[in-house]
Amino acid sequence: MTASQPRALVTGAGTINPLGSSVAETWTALLAGQSGIAALEEEWAEQLPVKIAGQAPADLSEHLSTREIKRMDRCGQLALIAAREAWKQAGAPEVDPERFAVVIGSAYGGLGSTLEQDRTLAESGPRKVSPHTLTRLMVNGPAAWVSIDLGARGGARTPVSACASGAEAIVQAAEMIRSGAADVVIAGGVDASVNDLVITGFSQIRALSTRSDDPQRASRPFDGGRDGFVLAEGAGVVVLESEEHARARGALVLGAVAGGAVTSDANDIVAADPAMQRRVMQKALESAGMEPADIGFVHAHATSTPVGDRLEGQAINAIFGADLPVTSTKGHTGHLLGGAGALAAVVVLEALRTGQLPGTLNVEAQDPEVDLNVITEEAYALPAGNPRAGLVNAFGFGGHSVALVITGE
Repeated sequence: MTASQPRALVTGAGTINPLGSSVAETWTALLAGQSGIAALEEEWAEQLPVKIAGQAPADLSEHLSTREIKRMDRCGQLALIAAREAWKQAGAPEVDPERFAVVIGSAYGGLGSTLEQDRTLAESGPRKVSPHTLTRLMVNGPAAWVSIDLGARGGARTPVSACASGAEAIVQAAEMIRSGAADVVIAGGVDASVNDLVITGFSQIRALSTRSDDPQRASRPFDGGRDGFVLAEGAGVVVLESEEHARARGALVLGAVAGGAVTSDANDIVAADPAMQRRVMQKALESAGMEPADIGFVHAHATSTPVGDRLEGQAINAIFGADLPVTSTKGHTGHLLGGAGALAAVVVLEALRTGQLPGTLNVEAQDPEVDLNVITEEAYALPAGNPRAGLVNAFGFGGHSVALVITGE
């Protein structure tokens, strides 16, 4: 970012995830060391190889109208709930609709509706298929619904980059602010893919934890006994504004997206390349005009897979050394797929605001091959004078690597 470019300030944040239906609920649960992982009690899960997941509240009627629930896939519903919270916190700013955009990423979009309506077609015939099927299954649905709800006419974009989708959305949004293409952008990520197909697919490649008898201790980032991630659903959303726009209306500023980077490994459809993980962190720092010493802590991608956590640990160590505090809140929430990086950004904003960093849940014996200062306390007090910046990592199948640099105001 050059000195002449507008800063991308954060003026609102929202989330719904297995820990709660708001940022406040989520933050309280994180600092208390709570887990949102539970056994799957639904009939469709009876024969699955893994029977645990992180699910957002099942009844969304408190937040959405009957018509909205009927017309939207759950993915769109979760995104709209988080976006409305973020927009309300930002003060619902007045903005030229053509200078107002939405960027919300997702890995799978309305896959739940796809599966549901395909089964309806097979079992009950064409007349029983919902007329809302096509608009519910669109991956761009969440971004579209949020743009319609809030009146954004400056573009409704949908990065689809697997588990890096939400973080990439925030990078794109910050670039829109810095380039002068928009004054306000709602950005984030969402997925609602807790279903039999996705669970079975991840199980077939042995990516999921099989600790179905101990759900709350199954997700174990950086622990020596980790055996895979826990699938979860949810959304994380932030409101970004140009500094000029935010200051002119006297907005309460939560922080800033100081820099970000997106790279592609060009290596393997599944296996990560730690060299590119290092590179994306370096590029993010460069875009923010910072050095490694300017970062106070890292929110790692760290999903709890045996290989992934180790490789990321090596990449973080290569850039920041072994002493910098590192956390991953996926031990609490499970892995939100396309929503993961956006929720991590919300967590980093809260950590910078409060001076407290949620620890990494379920680290009983840190993997000796992970040479990092992994925080395991429920709530770690960031040292006085700690650099007012945190870094977020998000990586996805396909070789997608994203890093964000977030600063406190």
